[in-house]
Amino acid sequence: MIRTILLRLLLAIPLFLAISVLVFVSAHLAPGDPISNALSGQVPQAAIDALRHAYGLDRPLAEQYFVWLGHFLSGRWGDSIIFKVPVASLLAPAFYNTALLTAAAVVLCVVFGVAIGVFAGLRRGTRADAVSMFVIQLGHNVPIFWLGLALVWLFSLKLHWLPSSGIADLRGDGGALDTLRHLVLPAFSAAVISMLILARLVRSSVIEIERADYVRTFRSLGFPRGTLLRRHVGRNLLAPVVNMTGLQIGYLLSGVILVENVFAWPGLGSQLYVAAAGRDYPLEQAGVMLVAACFVACNLATDIALDLLNPRLRA
Repeated sequence: MIRTILLRLLLAIPLFLAISVLVFVSAHLAPGDPISNALSGQVPQAAIDALRHAYGLDRPLAEQYFVWLGHFLSGRWGDSIIFKVPVASLLAPAFYNTALLTAAAVVLCVVFGVAIGVFAGLRRGTRADAVSMFVIQLGHNVPIFWLGLALVWLFSLKLHWLPSSGIADLRGDGGALDTLRHLVLPAFSAAVISMLILARLVRSSVIEIERADYVRTFRSLGFPRGTLLRRHVGRNLLAPVVNMTGLQIGYLLSGVILVENVFAWPGLGSQLYVAAAGRDYPLEQAGVMLVAACFVACNLATDIALDLLNPRLRA
C-alpha cells in the first residue's frame, strides 16, 4: 500500500513539469513581450532594453524557462510588471478567496448531489425520478455565466435577499455572516453543473446496488431497508462519490474563476484576467501554476483516498 502511494507521488512530478512547460510556452506564444508592446515608440529603445534585461526577457526562451521554474519552486515569483509589487503579495489573498469559494462549491456539490441522486435512485420509475432526471438534464446545458446573471437578477435585484457582488459589505462589519451572505450565490453558481453530474452518477450507483444479488438476498431475509442503506448502499457509494468529487474539483476551479468575474469576487479569476490582458508574465504564470498545482494535488489525494478505501489494496 505504501509503495503504491509513493509511486503515485513520484508520477505527479513529471506531470507537474509537463504542466509548467505548457504554462510557460502558452504565455510566450504571442509575438513580442509586454514591455516592448507597451512602451514601443513612447520611450527610447535603450530604456526598453534596460527594462527587458531587468525582467530577463532578453534571454533565450529555454533559459528563461529554467530560471522561472527554479524561482517558482523556491517561492521567488518575482514582481508584477503591471502592479510593480511582488507577485506573492497579490496571489496570496486572491488564492485564499478562491479557495474559500471552491470549498463552498465542493460542499454544495457533494451534499446536494448525493441527496438528489439517492432520492432519485430510491424512487426509480416514479414521477419524482422523472422530474429529478429532467432537472439534471436541463441543468447540464445551462452556462455558468448565464446562471450567475440569472441568480443576481432574481435574488439581488428582484427579491433583495442576497448581495450581488463582492466579498463583504462596505457598510457592514465584515464578519463571517457577511462573508457567508456574499458567498451563497457565487458558490451555488459554480457548483450547479458538478452537483448535477454527481447526482446522475449517484442515482445510477444506487439503482445498480439495489439490483445486486446480495441486496436482494438481505431483503428476502427481512432486513430493514434503512439498515441496508446505511451498511451497504452507503459504503458502496463512498468510492464513486470520492472519485467523482476529485475529478470535479478541477472543473470547479475553472468554473469558480469564471464565476468570480460575474460576482466581482476578489479571487484568482480577476487577477488572471488582468495578467492575461496585460501579458504580465510573472503574475500570469504563477497564478496558472498555482491552480494547476492545486488540481494535481487534489487528483493525487483522490487516488490515494481510493486506494485506502479499497480493501484489496489495504490488504
